[in-house]
Amino acid sequence: MKKTIRMAILLALAIIIGSAAAAQAEIIPPEGEGQIGLPAVVLCEELTMRKDARTSSGTVTVLEFGARINVMRQTDGWAYCVFGDSEDSLAGWVNADYIFIDPAWYRTDGKTPVYAWNDPAAPRVALLDKGVELPILKEDGDWLIVSLRGAVGWIRIGPEN
Repeated sequence: MKKTIRMAILLALAIIIGSAAAAQAEIIPPEGEGQIGLPAVVLCEELTMRKDARTSSGTVTVLEFGARINVMRQTDGWAYCVFGDSEDSLAGWVNADYIFIDPAWYRTDGKTPVYAWNDPAAPRVALLDKGVELPILKEDGDWLIVSLRGAVGWIRIGPEN
């Protein structure tokens, strides 16, 4: 039910964006569960994938911001993930606080400003080029909250004032 509501909201956002003359961008809806678990994205600069679900466990690999992984299961704040889509893909445990599971994505279609908060008069924290994809953390009226390498930013999707 919750996923259905989220999909409806994202579809409505796609329609709004499609009809807005100023910003022709694309919202890519969540994928849902696939053959290899749920898709997820790393939200911090670096995230250690470990052999076991504990911080003292050995390192399998270090994942960078934006790395796409598949979550197989979760327990006690940890997520067992697969990094890759082949039989010999790396697998291990990551701290679930630093990933976002099954996000929708925002893809820019031109220079796109990202603001410190939901106000076009707010400081600009980034200016994105065409084709940049960012995970959407939340929708808030005419604004999207997106992940920016361990921080958040606001992208206006509503009509210009």
